[in-house]
Amino acid sequence: MKFELDAVYVEAATRTGALARRVIAALPPGVPVHEVADGRAAARALPGVADSFAAGKRRMVIMRRRARFLMGCPAAANEFACCGYLVMELASNCPMDCGYCFLQEFVADNPGFQVYANYPDAFAELDRIRASAERPIRIGTGELADSLACDSLTGISRDLIDYFARRDDLTLEFKTKTDEIENLLAIDPRGRTLVSWTLSPDRVYRSSELGTAAPAARIAAARRVLAAGYRVGFHLDPIIAYEGAAGDYAALLDELFASVPAARIDFFSLGGLRMTPGLRAAARRRFPRDPLLVGEEVLAPDGRYRAFAPLRMRLYAALNERIARERSATKVYLCMEGAGMYRRVLGEAAPTPAALGARLARGS
Repeated sequence: MKFELDAVYVEAATRTGALARRVIAALPPGVPVHEVADGRAAARALPGVADSFAAGKRRMVIMRRRARFLMGCPAAANEFACCGYLVMELASNCPMDCGYCFLQEFVADNPGFQVYANYPDAFAELDRIRASAERPIRIGTGELADSLACDSLTGISRDLIDYFARRDDLTLEFKTKTDEIENLLAIDPRGRTLVSWTLSPDRVYRSSELGTAAPAARIAAARRVLAAGYRVGFHLDPIIAYEGAAGDYAALLDELFASVPAARIDFFSLGGLRMTPGLRAAARRRFPRDPLLVGEEVLAPDGRYRAFAPLRMRLYAALNERIARERSATKVYLCMEGAGMYRRVLGEAAPTPAALGARLARGS
């Protein structure tokens, strides 16, 4: 295990289940395991702790999920061009700590690292959706938690890959900032699982992405899973508009294409740093020495602080042009940007969520 845990809390009703048994068997010596009646209480913010969000990351809670597992992407909104992504919530929070992470606000009241023992129930939800779906569907697990950060403990990836490998109308996306891929290399995904990495220049990684794998390690992991039969994609998101950013992001793409051929990459998503006022305050409070979190930004119409629109557009356009020079059919799309920005940067109207979602699910 690459991340340190202070303790594991197991909801009593899940103690004899497969997930709890796997985690407990794989824990390093010295990590205490406590049984609790209700995992929701163990996941709440601890009183009197200076940084309860950080403390929550070190407290794994194995519990039942009471809500449904599948939901629309929380970033989707009428004012944005949406990629048609469905989210499968199998965990909440993660052991890494990125300075810009929206979870600092989103799960501030329940920061315990929750992992849901009844995750097989999600397969029944998927089967119901498939029965009425009119297009291929892409489903991701990396929205409220990194998809692979503790997979060496939980082993959830194996069950997911097996389920999706037998369904040609579904694509599973693992989104990660780790290089924890050993479980994946032992399974044939049959082309139905895609692994995507958030990629940042070394400066952003060192300043703002605590506990993550280095960019070079993420790229090396992508090359390995590609060789093992997985599809791959990359998220340049959030793009941070600091001085020299354009050159750093271009160099990052040079490094990527030297290792992973553009023709083998399913997609790139591009998105600028955006923060609600609450997230901005939390990030600056928790990381007062991170120079990348104190840039000059404006409050956009969507209520988030962003870099000036002309600056974002120049960065997006430069990266899109660099990707295009590889002369591949790799799809590029913008995340949480409006139709006007989409057209100015990519030279085309924003596709409907259904159309883009189906294309990303098919990989063409």
